[in-house]
Amino acid sequence: MKKKQSSKYNVVVGIPSYNESDTIPYVAKTVGEGLEEYFPGKKCIIVNVDNNSPDNTKDAFLGTKTRIEKRYISTAHGVRGKGNNMLNLFNFAKDAGAEVTIVVDADLKSITKEWIEYLGRPIVEGHDYVIPLYSRHQFDGTITNHICYPAMFGMLSMDIRQPIGGEFAFSPKLIKYLLKQSWTESTRQYGIDIFMSLSAVLGGFKICQSGLGTKIHKASAPKLGIMFEQVIETLLTVLVQNKDAWMTGNNGDIFVPDTFGLKDLAEPQELDINILDLKEKGQTEYSKYQTDIKELLEPYAFSRVHEMFEVEVFDLTILLWTQIFYSLVYRYDISTSSEDRKKIINSLKPLYFARSLSFNYHTWKYNVKYSEMEIRKSALGFASQKYYLWGLYSKGNKLGPEKTKKTRSGKQ
Repeated sequence: MKKKQSSKYNVVVGIPSYNESDTIPYVAKTVGEGLEEYFPGKKCIIVNVDNNSPDNTKDAFLGTKTRIEKRYISTAHGVRGKGNNMLNLFNFAKDAGAEVTIVVDADLKSITKEWIEYLGRPIVEGHDYVIPLYSRHQFDGTITNHICYPAMFGMLSMDIRQPIGGEFAFSPKLIKYLLKQSWTESTRQYGIDIFMSLSAVLGGFKICQSGLGTKIHKASAPKLGIMFEQVIETLLTVLVQNKDAWMTGNNGDIFVPDTFGLKDLAEPQELDINILDLKEKGQTEYSKYQTDIKELLEPYAFSRVHEMFEVEVFDLTILLWTQIFYSLVYRYDISTSSEDRKKIINSLKPLYFARSLSFNYHTWKYNVKYSEMEIRKSALGFASQKYYLWGLYSKGNKLGPEKTKKTRSGKQ
């Protein structure tokens, strides 16, 4: 019998980056310590997958002293995007025959060596995809809190709290599967995290979560720019391409993945937020896209949203937010041009800000535990309104739930 060829590297840890020279040394050093302690006897490597950062990220990474081998891989000059970095990492891990591939962000300030154990060990024990659990300020991760988490909870019946968290681990089987999928331009950019999480769910892979504690990084207020557009474009595109996963007459139980790592996630980092600045940005976007929003929304929904922006008092309820989002999913699905789909994504921007502001007004004086309960209520709202989404298809003479293939992708 032919002896199985040993892996070139057993464990690969990737650090995607762009202009992170100030933070990547600490991350690389900590990753090295974690690999030494938790994967002794394994051949390990730390790979910085970069976009030719002009701030000397490469030298900062390679100049960091670690006992673990390091390698720098960059996209071609002029090619940007976290997704392109991840594509380079996946190809490297596949060629190396890696048994475990871990990814951590380059801007982390709270990473500990234990994170390598918490992320990597579940892969060794047979899971395909490890997603992080953090303690995060309620004003951090707003795209996750108000769109990605409740959408996956409601439409796919998957309780994955941080689907675009930044720290992940992969089995060789999942990496090969991801490389075979269609990578759009938005996937090659900021859409990569939601693409990976949706692909793992829809592909039926064995998913778990791992508690990492507090995530301290370069946190930011809600983003209206290219990041929002790329994440939402990827989310909506993958969802409408896989309608059979959620157009089903059986609402089903919510699947909660196994949890590894820390149980007590401690207190989150402090995050100041400028409400006036958010209101101004939201008003600017609403002024730009008001006509499109009126065309896309039901009259009652538009009337309520318009009133909020007129009087600058934001109270976009979970019920109305859910119905607005689902109506835009339906519109996105039946749109026949990229221009129409772009209009839908742009129209969602001020509506997302209205929901963020409503949430912030409601929770600013409460602790994280209470705020998490409110985010959970939003997810439950998305689940309870799934029939509203189905009704849009029936109303539009499209394929209704009762006529759709009854498959349940992503259930383990």
